[in-house]
Amino acid sequence: MKKIINTSKAPAPIGPYSQAVLTGNTLYTSGQIALDPETMELVTDSIEAETTQVMENMKAVLAEAGLTFESVVKTSIFISDMNNFSRINAIYGKYFDEATAPARETVEVANLPKFVNVEISMIAIV
Repeated sequence: MKKIINTSKAPAPIGPYSQAVLTGNTLYTSGQIALDPETMELVTDSIEAETTQVMENMKAVLAEAGLTFESVVKTSIFISDMNNFSRINAIYGKYFDEATAPARETVEVANLPKFVNVEISMIAIV
């Protein structure tokens, strides 16, 4: 059985998908981009601000499922320019304890929704 996770503290889906789905003891999140959940405007002041908004959106989705970043076992990071990797990684790293950080891949892609610079999805365990 699956449970749909939705919170107003993260951007509303802009298509036919859920913010996250909980099935058994595993939470699968959709990718988050840097949309401010209150205004639905993109936060693009800097790659750091954009990444922070993505992580705060993901934090809200995890919280709605009763989880934290400590529950995350896998992340996928999609970026439009690998030259931004170290700056994205510096912000991302603030949300995890390096000793217990999840598995991860980071992939440069040709394009992302709304032409953002970064999108992150996660898998977490209850």
